[in-house]
Amino acid sequence: MTDMITLTGFVATVPRHFVSRDGVAITSFRLASTQRRYDRSKSAWVDGDTNWYTITGFRQLATNAAGSVYKGDRVIVTGRVRIREWENDSKQGTTADVEADGIGHDLLWGTTSFTRSVSSSLSGTAPADPPTDPATDASNTPTTGGEESGALVDGDSESVVTPF
Repeated sequence: MTDMITLTGFVATVPRHFVSRDGVAITSFRLASTQRRYDRSKSAWVDGDTNWYTITGFRQLATNAAGSVYKGDRVIVTGRVRIREWENDSKQGTTADVEADGIGHDLLWGTTSFTRSVSSSLSGTAPADPPTDPATDASNTPTTGGEESGALVDGDSESVVTPF
């Protein structure tokens, strides 16, 4: 059984992107997540321990992450965590791997710009145009008498568009 987890932290390594022999895109990076807490005795914020995770995304998420996420970025990651013990010659340790379902910039620390990717692998077809806000869409004009209150009439047709 795998557990779902949401993490915030810094991208600590340059994301590694490659395509497997089977044609599956894969992107992985290390995430450093440090808890901060307020120490009343010092009247200051202090860092706690840093937890390290290996984040891996597959397919379209991997492709999008490879073009969007860079070393040093603050990100939020959701996915399935797997804790593993390992042993190698004279070394041993524990690793936390996360198979990401979602990766995004942490907007607490900055701004970003979103560009929708067009991929047939997401749904089998190209995505529909995003809904427009009738209040700001220049192709819509306000109604004049006789029509339903609050409705807008599409300038190119007889149809009535009701605002969201």
